[in-house]
Amino acid sequence: MLGTVTTGQPPRPRSHRARRSRLLLAVLALGAVAALVAVAVVVVPLVRPPGPRPLFQLPVACGETWQLGTYPGHDDYDVDLFPTEGEAWGRPVLASYSGTVTVAGVNGSLGGRTPEDPDGPRGRGGGYWVKIDHGGRWETQYLHLLEPPMVEVGQRVEQGEQIGKVGSTGNSGAPHLHYEQRRGWEKVEAHFDGQPSGITHDDTEYTVRRTSNNCA
Repeated sequence: MLGTVTTGQPPRPRSHRARRSRLLLAVLALGAVAALVAVAVVVVPLVRPPGPRPLFQLPVACGETWQLGTYPGHDDYDVDLFPTEGEAWGRPVLASYSGTVTVAGVNGSLGGRTPEDPDGPRGRGGGYWVKIDHGGRWETQYLHLLEPPMVEVGQRVEQGEQIGKVGSTGNSGAPHLHYEQRRGWEKVEAHFDGQPSGITHDDTEYTVRRTSNNCA
């Protein structure tokens, strides 16, 4: 009967190198998948075509008639609103459509123009301002507000809800509301109550009048 044959050498330790390599590859693969998912979450909504235009209303009180204007150097589709009657200072600024506030703060610097000192120093940019996301890649912007916005980032607002007051903060020569509608990242001609505003190019200075149907 043969006995157990030995080589005189100790058994080789099991190698963990292959196991570690497989584990590392698995971790890298999971990381790559997670990165692709994160990119998709960010990019897909941005490349998705905008939804239909919301039924925006003038951002001022129901029944009031305002003058909408532009001038050379005032970017295409930017709208400046001035009341046709009464003082502009402190007039309510209303949400054109329901949505979620994405910006509520200061754009640039405020300057020093107030109802008490209307000829005070100009600031820079839009002063106190608000931006609202209406879904479908549509948004509106409201600039040169008199005081800190009456809404906060993340707050849901309804059409006709007051978000601020007309002022002259930022780079503003007189109390008014600077207003924009954007589709994706692009400014577009503002529409109110389903009708084009008439403010398109900024080649010349011109105005139109519109009456608000922003009625709760």
